[in-house]
Amino acid sequence: MTHPAPATAQKEVELVDQNVQVFQDLIEKKKEEGLRVVLIGPPGSGKGTQAPIIKDEYCLCHLSTGDMLRAAIEAGTDTGKAAKVIMDQGGLVPDDVMVSMIKENLDTPQCQKGFILDGFPRTVVQAQKLDKMLDEDNKKINHVLDFAIDDSLLVRRITGRLVHLASGRSYHKEFFPPKVDMVDDVTGEPLIQRSDDNEEVLKKRLASFHANTKPVLSYYQNKGILSTIDASKSANFVSNNIKAIFLSTLNFPPTFSLFKLPTTTSSTSSFFSSSSSSPKKVSDVPSAKY
Repeated sequence: MTHPAPATAQKEVELVDQNVQVFQDLIEKKKEEGLRVVLIGPPGSGKGTQAPIIKDEYCLCHLSTGDMLRAAIEAGTDTGKAAKVIMDQGGLVPDDVMVSMIKENLDTPQCQKGFILDGFPRTVVQAQKLDKMLDEDNKKINHVLDFAIDDSLLVRRITGRLVHLASGRSYHKEFFPPKVDMVDDVTGEPLIQRSDDNEEVLKKRLASFHANTKPVLSYYQNKGILSTIDASKSANFVSNNIKAIFLSTLNFPPTFSLFKLPTTTSSTSSFFSSSSSSPKKVSDVPSAKY
């Protein structure tokens, strides 16, 4: 076996070091430019697990439609007052009110480096209105993540969920059972199963989700910003997959081909993240706290 001459070996090391620095600089630039991400997925698909990880890693704000509505109503904003009147009458909050509420949140300091939007849009019309507002503010969405998962696994995930109400700790009958059946490991207090975590209710919610969401996915697919994630995998695997998707949009200089980037999602994440934000225990299994 022949070995490169010391000078050649040193040059290769220098090239690798240079490209690693380029890689790190591009990641920092990506964070500075901001990520604007929409999460789409059925209940139990893992959006709730992944959103805080993405939020913390990239200093984004997490905008959940339900949380925004509650906060606006509690704060007594004009948008919140309008939404409350409609909701008190049993109506659905109009798209324009929701878009206005999103805009109000995007104008806050917490959202200046980008955002994660969860629960909106649910229709193509909503997606178009959202795009119009974001285009006017020069804040176009650059990633839409589709959490794809088989309905049968979702039913298993959700119908097996057990919760300790006081602490919020969650377990799963099949994937992460408590040490003693129906008893919290820490306090010894009883666990409960939520009334809406039953198969009949869930199947109706899933049917509605698929009917409404399919056109939205096609809309974003045509824009070239849709990425599909296998949400049946563990939360840790999905997190690495998301990082790899963000990584794929970095604009590497031509000379960067001199350095071979890691090709697996696990090795990619070690480059992409300097902090250990991987989920532990419950979140590592398919039945994580979704």
